[in-house]
Amino acid sequence: MRLNAYLARAGIASRRGADDLIKAGRVLVNGEPGQLNTFVESRDRVTVDGTPVSLQRLTYLLLHKPAGVVTTARDPQGRPTVVDLVPKEPRVVPVGRLDADTTGVLLMTNDGPLAHRLAHPRYEIEKVYEAEVGGRPAEDVLRALREGVELEDGITAPAKVRRVGDHRIELTIHEGRNRQVKRMFEAVGHPVRSLHRSLYAGLTVQGLAPGKWRPLTRAEIQRLHS
Repeated sequence: MRLNAYLARAGIASRRGADDLIKAGRVLVNGEPGQLNTFVESRDRVTVDGTPVSLQRLTYLLLHKPAGVVTTARDPQGRPTVVDLVPKEPRVVPVGRLDADTTGVLLMTNDGPLAHRLAHPRYEIEKVYEAEVGGRPAEDVLRALREGVELEDGITAPAKVRRVGDHRIELTIHEGRNRQVKRMFEAVGHPVRSLHRSLYAGLTVQGLAPGKWRPLTRAEIQRLHS
């Protein structure tokens, strides 16, 4: 395991923060300064500022993200974060991001390799959003969303689209561009008024109140790894 991933899994810092610790010479592996390309094995002894560190148990939590909470570990503006809503130990971080005003399914874990795979576009992880939009989108608008919408960073991949009300549209995508759903609806002239992610990688928040969390079941974890 790469040293920065080891420190993240030990709950010391994010991978980026771990890189800073390593570059500052504060991390020793078997008594020698660690490097960014250092790999750690089970028999190795790792210390930070002289204090031994060890891996935390792998933890997988499902959070029903409420509105007004930012999807990050820390916020310079002092806003509440999703990390404030889950237990402090073991330390977990969100997989991907939801805007502060977006609600719904958010996976949080300290399993770095799994989080990386889920976030990588090649695996095409399915995400389902329910959007309340301005106006009533016509059928040609829904067809455009299905076929792909031209954005400033390129045309979007084909999406599944289903009308669930006059102003409510269910959109299923597998890309993970920044603010993608909102930008897609803006591009077709129907800005989003509210947005809820109802499904992510097969996980839903059914039965879970906003702001509440639960551990994933063994079956859910196995399904994510498969």
